[in-house]
Amino acid sequence: MSALRYYVALTAGAGLLGWGMAHWLRTRRTTPEERERQRRLRLSISGRICDGTVVDVQEVSANGAGPLQFIIYHYDVGGVSYEASQDITRLRQFIDVHSCKLGLPTSIRYDPQNPGDSIVFSEAWMGLRR
Repeated sequence: MSALRYYVALTAGAGLLGWGMAHWLRTRRTTPEERERQRRLRLSISGRICDGTVVDVQEVSANGAGPLQFIIYHYDVGGVSYEASQDITRLRQFIDVHSCKLGLPTSIRYDPQNPGDSIVFSEAWMGLRR
């Protein structure tokens, strides 16, 4: 009879532990905005810097979410040309988008392992030149 109680307690404990782990994992999920902020922070700290050029600044209206602002830029790494864009909607307080002129020289931070992963500016770093 004591072995039966032991197995019931062990099963209940394992179930409780499983529920706790599932709850913990569910609450630790990062939102897409948080993942993008972490990517910008990682690149602003450890990314390599190269020269680039602002190609365009566009404002696109989304489905009821308000306008999204993108900065489109061009840069070369190791003889390969890249053209990328960065969503700067959440970074409006750090920069005046209307001051970004076409052809404006800029510094780009990129991931050396994946040169297509790049930023023009973040909360901690600004590559736009004035």
